[in-house]
Amino acid sequence: MGAAVIELVCGLVFGIGLVLALSPWFTPPRTSAPWRPGKRLREDVARARVDWFESKPLFDWSVLVPRTKDEVTELTDHLSRFGASTEVVATMSIEPPRTEQAMEKAVRGIVDGRFLWVVFTSQHAVRAIVDRLAEYGLDSRALSGIQLAAVGRGTVEALGRVGLTPDLRPSEGDTAHDLALEFPAYDDLIDPMARVLVPTADVSVADLVQGLTNLGWEVEEVTAYRTVRAAPPPAEIRDRIKTGLFDAVVFTSSSAVRNMIGIAGKPHTTSIIAAIGQATASTCEMHGLRVDVVADSPSFESVAVGLARFADERRANRLAQGLPDTKPSQRRRRRRKDSARRS
Repeated sequence: MGAAVIELVCGLVFGIGLVLALSPWFTPPRTSAPWRPGKRLREDVARARVDWFESKPLFDWSVLVPRTKDEVTELTDHLSRFGASTEVVATMSIEPPRTEQAMEKAVRGIVDGRFLWVVFTSQHAVRAIVDRLAEYGLDSRALSGIQLAAVGRGTVEALGRVGLTPDLRPSEGDTAHDLALEFPAYDDLIDPMARVLVPTADVSVADLVQGLTNLGWEVEEVTAYRTVRAAPPPAEIRDRIKTGLFDAVVFTSSSAVRNMIGIAGKPHTTSIIAAIGQATASTCEMHGLRVDVVADSPSFESVAVGLARFADERRANRLAQGLPDTKPSQRRRRRRKDSARRS
């Protein structure tokens, strides 16, 4: 009797479960799969991104940037935004001054409060002063009571890394001359002293010193570091320079021109030459280089814009003449192939 009841109950449970499983009322609703773009749409989006990048004026251009004592990160950033790939070659290295007495006197003057202003014209000057303060067991706080002026983004960033912000930097342009134009004149009724410290390289910043002197300041210029010609770049880079595998070379100073030619040779005639200013362009021409681009103003952004504009105009002229849109380095390789066929 008991076994029969158990079998009956089990049969009922099984039957009810089977009915529920097969009933559409109790079937869980189908969940829709998340929407995903089709393969064609994904390809179109990717192609649009590629087309946008390839439309940049310096797309796929290889640009050589000879670096002197100043950082060129700002310049390479501008060139990259126009589509270029950059190669930076150091043409100078930084060494301590030959004698230490002048720097020791300058640092003691900072500590003793003998200067109202310290004018930094490069990040290397910032590093030299901060390192010398560290030798006295001090840090950048020793400069906190002094007004600071700075030229160049790299100099401002170097001050920022040690917790300092310049009180003055040029609002227009980014050269020592621009700073001199905006520097306040000395006022004996307001200013407690007239001394200004200018730590520089072993090359004097005569325009800045003269400009501040004309404003009534007593300028003390001190050699904080020396610039010496760097070792030659690797053989591969030298070969690319001499054989025209760089589409363009951007010179940011006359010293960069002289030093690069000294350690690596002249760029090939097919490479586009861009100069940051007329003085740099003149130095290029003195060394037998054809200058294609001169910046409208002496700034990294201006020379990058000038090179991009030149590339756009070059491309438009070639297309108007029915010529293929090739890079300067490709023109050099095509010439070699043509001469090989004729021979």
